[in-house]
Amino acid sequence: MGGTLPVAIRSQTLGRRQIAQAGGWVYAANTAGGIAGALSSSFVFLPWLGVRGTALAAGALNLGAASLVLILVRRASMSSPEAAKEKVRTASPPSKSRVALALYAIAGGIALGYEVVWSQTMPQFMSTRVFAFSLVLATYLAGLVVGSALYARFSHKIRDTWGVFGFLISAAGLVAQFEITLLTLCQLRVQIEAGDLVYAVAGNEFARMCTHFLVASLGIVFVPTVLLGAAFPAVLRLTAGVEHAGRDAGTVLAVNTAGGIAGTLLTGFLLVPTLGLVRTLSVLAIAAATVGALVVLLGLSVSGKLRLAVCVVALIAVAGAIFTPPDRLARLLLTTRGGGNLIFYQESGGGTVAVADQRSGDNVFRRLYIQGVSNSGDAMPSLRYMRLQAMLPLIIHHGETQSALVIGFGTGITAGAVLHYPGLQRRVCVELLPAVVRAGDLFPENYKAGSDPRMQLRIGDGRQELLRTAERYDLITLEPPPPSAEGVVNLYSTDFYKLAGRRLEFNGLFAQWLPLTTQNDKDTQSLVRSFLDVFPYATLWTTEMHEMLLVGSYSPIELDTTQIARRFAQSSVSTTLQTVGISSPAALMATWVTGREGLERYASNVRPVTDDDPRIEYASWVRPKEITSTLPKLLALRTEPPLIGGDDVLRAEVARQRDSLWDFYAGGIAAYDGDREQWTQAMQRVMASDDKNPYYLWLLGSAR
Repeated sequence: MGGTLPVAIRSQTLGRRQIAQAGGWVYAANTAGGIAGALSSSFVFLPWLGVRGTALAAGALNLGAASLVLILVRRASMSSPEAAKEKVRTASPPSKSRVALALYAIAGGIALGYEVVWSQTMPQFMSTRVFAFSLVLATYLAGLVVGSALYARFSHKIRDTWGVFGFLISAAGLVAQFEITLLTLCQLRVQIEAGDLVYAVAGNEFARMCTHFLVASLGIVFVPTVLLGAAFPAVLRLTAGVEHAGRDAGTVLAVNTAGGIAGTLLTGFLLVPTLGLVRTLSVLAIAAATVGALVVLLGLSVSGKLRLAVCVVALIAVAGAIFTPPDRLARLLLTTRGGGNLIFYQESGGGTVAVADQRSGDNVFRRLYIQGVSNSGDAMPSLRYMRLQAMLPLIIHHGETQSALVIGFGTGITAGAVLHYPGLQRRVCVELLPAVVRAGDLFPENYKAGSDPRMQLRIGDGRQELLRTAERYDLITLEPPPPSAEGVVNLYSTDFYKLAGRRLEFNGLFAQWLPLTTQNDKDTQSLVRSFLDVFPYATLWTTEMHEMLLVGSYSPIELDTTQIARRFAQSSVSTTLQTVGISSPAALMATWVTGREGLERYASNVRPVTDDDPRIEYASWVRPKEITSTLPKLLALRTEPPLIGGDDVLRAEVARQRDSLWDFYAGGIAAYDGDREQWTQAMQRVMASDDKNPYYLWLLGSAR
């Protein structure tokens, strides 16, 4: 791939064409193809063909392009005599060409450093969906296309190539810096309003969000990359001649790419973790200003006006870098996330992590944000489902559990529940981001899981942990980001479940979080299908109105009431669950929804999520109030829990607890539908049955 651009430039620089003009147009065309590839992969090929099919399609397109080129070359050689090679010297002597190449290599590092910073900055104000990343990349490439095409169009009018080159690099740094320095809530609102306008016209939520992403990308990424794109043909003019156009263009591309590799590594692994995003952008702006200044100082025949302009731009960039507050992004974060008080903010190498105190009605709680997206918190609904993620499978486990693995630390609440379950000899939690573990200290409901010596905290990728070690566990439970988030779907695929299944002990249980509000109903069916295709024994439990829990095993899952009561009676277990509205073994059993037969009816014949077909990651945007469709369908699968033992009193109490829970959910659906009367009637029934339940009381307080 790296060799195609020099060859294409060489083919266009025979005869009278100038190197800068030819190089600019070829680079623009090549990069425009990159835009088409980036967008078509995310929006068309991957959703429809999967990973392998997309790779095959790309290969077929490459072969098609190669065949077309061969046909055109053959026709050209048969119809036209060989064009005379025009020996045109470069604009600079060899020593100066080397200077230009060295400075352009540094500029390549700066450009890719910007991309690293932007890829971590922009999701905070957009989304972690893959479409957002695709549009940011497409905007980046579009800027390069426009810049190189503009230079090619006006290259014949440019006399001071050195001065223009210096100005382009320094101006790119200045603009990139000031677009963050001057970023305001008003600009963020423009993005939202543009999306709303598209929605009003098209009536499509997906189009609305893509417009939001595109406007955000244009506002931050586009202009700097236009300037950087124009620098490529300028450097070609300084360093390449027609006689060796392919070789010289390849050299320019190689040094720029090498600089980009170094810049990516330096920015991602050193600057951002050490300095944070804003200060890193400031360092890059100062570096760009320095490169621009060196270009005009070391270049040949630079005009006084351009020399002065570059120096002024460099000074402004340095001043902007000095005076831009390092917490600029932190200040803006909560303005787009419902307000609150920011108590933790860290821009780490893998993502920005924040914790905020927020309010809902009468309730105050803390919320964890990763890349600007809520990843749960310690509000009662979250506290309830995350404790059940661990406690429920541990209590119903057929044998005596000795070990548990939690993939994803998050708020630490699931890991904390594992700590509070007695008798475990080995407790392991794997978390990708160290900053998330540090933020966990701010959530007291996790029982200090991040610092308790009984918990083995391992920093790394959860799936890689299962691949890397052969350790087996009685329970594997997950607290991952939503399945629709970019890069997360491989924790919800059949391939992952097969891997996890190989790490279960005999009678081991696997518990998977099933959110209901992060994807459409059809995609939820695909998630369930993936689970069913691996675990022959599968059960569904409702842990909260907006969340459910899939528990699977290779052995029958038996609900032994005597064993469940004994385990629930342990003080650390009962206390942990009673505070979230699970007051008794009967209340725990009331969260049962259905077994495999019901899940098979729900999943029907939909295709599963696999590593090769990551359909959830590329699914359409969630329809408004989709939970009002998904939740009733799942609750309609309701069967009686297959209890072993237990008397009629216990079964009657399970039924009463379940009726209250189902009434509460019915009231929630009525609230989504705006039916105040139905909501009131449902809540009256709930309070008449269980008026001390902290889960119900918390949510009623939020509704005030």
